[in-house]
Amino acid sequence: MTRRYVFVDEAGNFDFSRSRGASRYFILVSITLGDLAVGDDLLALRRELAWDDVVLTGQFRATEEIQTVRNRVYGILAQRDFRIDATIIDKPKTPPELRSDKTRFYKTAWYLHMQHVIPRIAEVTDELLVVGASVGTHREQSILGEAMADAVREAAPDRRYRSAFWSASSEPCLQVADYCCWAAQRK
Repeated sequence: MTRRYVFVDEAGNFDFSRSRGASRYFILVSITLGDLAVGDDLLALRRELAWDDVVLTGQFRATEEIQTVRNRVYGILAQRDFRIDATIIDKPKTPPELRSDKTRFYKTAWYLHMQHVIPRIAEVTDELLVVGASVGTHREQSILGEAMADAVREAAPDRRYRSAFWSASSEPCLQVADYCCWAAQRK
């Protein structure tokens, strides 16, 4: 039995119009780790950057960092071994019944991602901890967190798992997922 850690971040919004500010794609990116050392590396980098008088927002967020910080973070990520998976949904092709129900769309996106990822990263005897980056208000976090947990349950009915919905500031491995998601979105 092996314990696997899966951290997931997303890009895009739930606006399906073609108006300014509406994203064309909704992207889920997961990183799969066998250990959490890369998170420790990021914490050490944050402390090192403080000694170098680099001001951070409190967590590493690829969209908000200056390029030199991004380069340092990507330098650390390049030294570690982890798996990256991305599910990219072209929102204009989304069926109308999913466009009108944010929770159903979110759960479907998670299910499509997890049904592909889980069989590739874990044997039936492995344990999974799946952590999504929390979004929105406390009420939205509760609803979307449950949708995420349902999707994982449906995608992994024969595996032992736990799911959580945490803020990226509380978990450095979610910040790794953020950086990978940002790179996928930029590509």
